[in-house]
Amino acid sequence: MSSSARRSDPFRPAKRVAGQKQDVWSIVNEAAGASPVQPIVNMGQGFFGYNPPQFVLDAAKQALDRVDCNQYSPTKGRPRLKKALANAYSPFFGRDLNPETEVTITTGANEGMLSAFMAFIEQGDEVIIFEPFFDQYISNIEMPGGTVKYVPLNPPKNGATETSSAAEWSLDFEQLEKTITSRTRMIARHNPVGKVFSREELQKIGDLCVKNNIIILSDEVYDRLYYVPFTRIATLSPEISRLTLTVGSAGKNFYATGWRVGWLIGEPHLIKYVAAAHTRICYSSVSPLQEAAAVGFEQADQLGFWDESKKEMKEKMERFNEVWDELGLPYSDPEGGYFVLVNMQKVRLPADYKFPPHVAERPRDFKLSWFLIMEVGVAAVPPTEFYTSENAYIAEDYLRFAVCKNDDVLETAKDRLRSLKKYIK
Repeated sequence: MSSSARRSDPFRPAKRVAGQKQDVWSIVNEAAGASPVQPIVNMGQGFFGYNPPQFVLDAAKQALDRVDCNQYSPTKGRPRLKKALANAYSPFFGRDLNPETEVTITTGANEGMLSAFMAFIEQGDEVIIFEPFFDQYISNIEMPGGTVKYVPLNPPKNGATETSSAAEWSLDFEQLEKTITSRTRMIARHNPVGKVFSREELQKIGDLCVKNNIIILSDEVYDRLYYVPFTRIATLSPEISRLTLTVGSAGKNFYATGWRVGWLIGEPHLIKYVAAAHTRICYSSVSPLQEAAAVGFEQADQLGFWDESKKEMKEKMERFNEVWDELGLPYSDPEGGYFVLVNMQKVRLPADYKFPPHVAERPRDFKLSWFLIMEVGVAAVPPTEFYTSENAYIAEDYLRFAVCKNDDVLETAKDRLRSLKKYIK
C-alpha cells in the first residue's frame, strides 16, 4: 500500500467552479416557486413560449425515422446543414462561403464560443468583452486560462426619465483602446441591450482589431431579428474578415433554444482550430436536429419565414411595451432581439419589505426582481448579473424582460404589471 498521505478532502472542487455566488437564474427560479402569485409569468429567461414553425418540426420528426440521423454526425457538422448555411449566408457575406472549410457546427452557440476560446486562448491571454455581457462568456474565457477585461456600454443620458432607442447605449472607444494590451488576444462582440451596433461603430472596433492583430468573436445569434439596418462586422473589409469568427444559433432562429444547434463562420485559418477544439469538447452535435435546421434554412426564404418572424417579434415588443408607456416607466426601445430593458428608478420599494439575505446583499435590481415575482407575479432578470461589481451601478435600476412569449401571456403580464402603479413616485 502506498505510504503517501491519504487525501483529506477528496471532494474539494476545482477553483474554476468553487466559490461562485448563487447565480441569477436559481435566485429567480427560487422566488418564482415561492411566490404566492401563481402561476408566475416568466419573462426572465429568453426561452420561447411557443413551438418552432411547423416545417421545421416536421423535418425533425422525419429525421428521427432515418438511421443515419440517429448516429454520430461528422465532428464539423452534417454536410447538408453546412451547405444550407453556406448558401444562406453567402449573400450576406458578399462572397461564396466554402461549407467544408468556412463553416463548423457546434452544440449550440454557447459551445461554439467555448470552442473558439479553447482554440485560441492560453494562460495569461486577455479577452475584452462589453458590459453587460452574456454570463457564460466569463467561464468560457477563464476555462482555458484567459483573463477577462471589461469595457462597459454607457446607458442613455436620460434613461431614467425618458424612453430612448437602444442605439443610445454607447461604447467609449478611447477606453476600449486603452484596455488593449500586448496580451489582448480576442474581443467578444455581442448584442446585450437590444442595441444594433452601427456600421461606423463596427468599423472602429474592426480597425482597432486590425491595428493590434486581435481576433473578433462576433456573437450574431439574433441576426434574423433586427428592426434597423444590420451590418455584419466580417463584411467591412478583407482585413477585418480574416480576424472574424461569426457565431449563429438555430435555437434563436427557429424558436428552439433546447435544440442546441449552433455554428461558427470564418476563414479557414480560424475555423480549423475551432473545429478541432469542438471535437475535443463534445465530438459531434445532435444529428436529427442538425438535419431539421438544414431543412429550415433550405425552406425559410421561400416560405417567407424570416420576414414573418421579424414582424411578429416586433409586434410582440410593441404590444408589451405599451404597459411601460401607461405607467410612465422609461425603457430602451430595442433595435433587435427580444429583450427590453426597463428603468425602474421611479418604483419605490416599501422600506420595511423583507428580502432574504442573498437578495438583500445584491444590488437594487435584484430586490426589484424579487419584489415583482413575489408581489406582482412576473419574473424579470436583474441585469447587474451581467456586470462587474465596479460597474453594477450602471444597471441597478433596470430590469430585463423577454417578449418571446404567446400574446395571451404578454397580456397577462401587462395586467399584473399595472399593479406597480401604486409604487411609482
